Formats: sequence, C-alpha cells, structure tokens
Amino acid sequence: MDFTTDRPRVLIVDDEPANLKVMREVLGNQYRMSFAKSGDAALALLEKELPKLILLDIMMPDMNGFEVCQIVKRNPKTSHIPIIFVTALGDESDEYKGFELGAVDYITKPISPAIVRARVNTHLSLVQAEQLKQAHLDLVERLGRAAEYKDTDTGEHIVRMSQYSKVLALALGMDEQRAELLRQAAPMHDVGKIGIPDAILLKPGKLTSEEFDHMKEHATIGAQILANSSSPLLQLAHTLAIEHHEKWDGSGYPNGIKGEEISVEGRIVAIADVFDALTSKRPYKEAWSVEKTVLHMQEQAGTHFDPALIELLVKNLDDIIAIKNANQES
Repeated sequence: MDFTTDRPRVLIVDDEPANLKVMREVLGNQYRMSFAKSGDAALALLEKELPKLILLDIMMPDMNGFEVCQIVKRNPKTSHIPIIFVTALGDESDEYKGFELGAVDYITKPISPAIVRARVNTHLSLVQAEQLKQAHLDLVERLGRAAEYKDTDTGEHIVRMSQYSKVLALALGMDEQRAELLRQAAPMHDVGKIGIPDAILLKPGKLTSEEFDHMKEHATIGAQILANSSSPLLQLAHTLAIEHHEKWDGSGYPNGIKGEEISVEGRIVAIADVFDALTSKRPYKEAWSVEKTVLHMQEQAGTHFDPALIELLVKNLDDIIAIKNANQES
C-alpha cells in the first residue's frame, strides 16, 4: 500500500532552479513537494491544491515574496497556510516586515538542511495540533447539539447561550482566554439530557413531582459523561453540567450549593441559559419579551441568580440582544 499520499504537501517558491533542487534534496524524502518559479505560478498552484506549508523566497522578479504573502493572507481559502520566508535578505527590517505580513518563520540563505527540516517539521506539527484542537471543539459542540436536538430546542440555543456567557465573562473582567474557554464549554451544559426518557423530556404539559425528580438527574448524568478528563475544556464542561441548575440561595440541584460555592462560570451559564430559554418559543410556551425576561430575572437576583451578574446582564443587554438577533431559530 502506498502511504506517500498521506504525507503533507509543501510548496516551494523560488525563481532559482538551483534553490528548488536543494529544497527537493532536503525535504523530498519526508514530504510531497510542489514547486513554483514565480509568484504568479505559486498562486496558480494554490488554486489547484492547497499545501500544508509554503516556503517562499522574497527576491523574485515581477512579484516578490512579500507581495505573494499579502495575497495569500488576504484570501480566506489560503490565509490559514503557514508561510516561512527563505531568503538572502538578512536585514532585521526585512524579517520584521515578513512577520508583520503574517509569516510564521524566517530562514536566511545559505540554508542549513537540519534547520530547514526542523522548522518545517515544527510548523507542520503546529498545524496538526491546531486541526486536532478544532476537531475537538467541533466534537464538543456537536455533542452539545445532540442533547438539544433530543430536547425541543434547536441547535441555535447553545450557540446563543454560549455567546451570552462569553459576553458576561468579559464584562466581569475575565481575560479573553478564560472567557473563550467558557464559550467553548457552555454547549455541553445540558448533555445529560441524552439520558432522560423522551416521555419526560418532550412532555408538553407540566411534569409530575416524580417526573421532575427524574428530569433533574440530567445534571448528574452530564457530569458523569464528562468526568475524569485531562482536558481543561471538558473539565470546565463537567463543572457547568453539574452546576448550571444550582441557585444563589442554595435551593437548586443536584447538590444544593449556594453563593460563591458555585463557580463563577456555573453562575454565568445559569443566567445565559435561563435568559435564552425564556426569550425563546417552545412547544409548551410562547417566547417572553426581553423586557419581561429581564424584569423576572432581576426579581430572582439574590435567590436564583448572582445579583452582581444580573447587573452585568442588564448593562450588556445591547450585546446580548445583538447575539440573539443574529442567531434566530429557523
């Protein structure tokens, strides 16, 4: 079986045939190679097949490497491809310009084969790591959507409430990285609904006391699904699953914790989840107006919700409404 087609493709762009030959000798045993002797030829190749990495000379006639880089980075189809400049230009200002245009590395000629191999391998590893991260995030969101589709919600609910959560987190003073992690984890908060029988989950009328006790088990089921992961994302998702029905005064479930015993992320998601549920139409109820919803949630501040976070909800209502309008259910 031929596994060579599984090897990453690298595009080499240089107007000197001797340089292309050297790169073939240095990298040809590890990667599939494409070659272009000009900027125009490189752009034409990119229309046919996208490489995983581009090694780009700067000093070329007609179109120099900086110009090629600008075009590649402006195109949404190619902007993700890492570019390493390989050039005889050793001036610091040239190197700075390369990075400013979006290059990930800068190698000066004459090249060291070992250095070229190491840097190409490093950047391709980073590409693979980013792809795995995106696949991981995609899987998390799809699992969250699976729970929503089992319920009467559409997948737009988790999109909206996760974005509401990030707005509140940033307003509270969380840094971008932590707030983004919350946005990514929030879709998993109701994953435990997968374990609730449809007869209860989809019942149009009011649940009996016994049925409601069964429904409440979704928080524990979700936490069990997400438990014992080494991933920070899934660790946070586990926290949200077990805490999003806890209340500020301790009257929530499943553990009856209160106040700051509930993580700030859990308190944020509780508000985002309820706000979206109340303002959305469901088979068993009409959508509440934003005004009615906010008034109700203000009345629940200090009992159901963290009062400080309700204040932030009100202060950032324009951003929340913009998200809601941009993600309406079809």
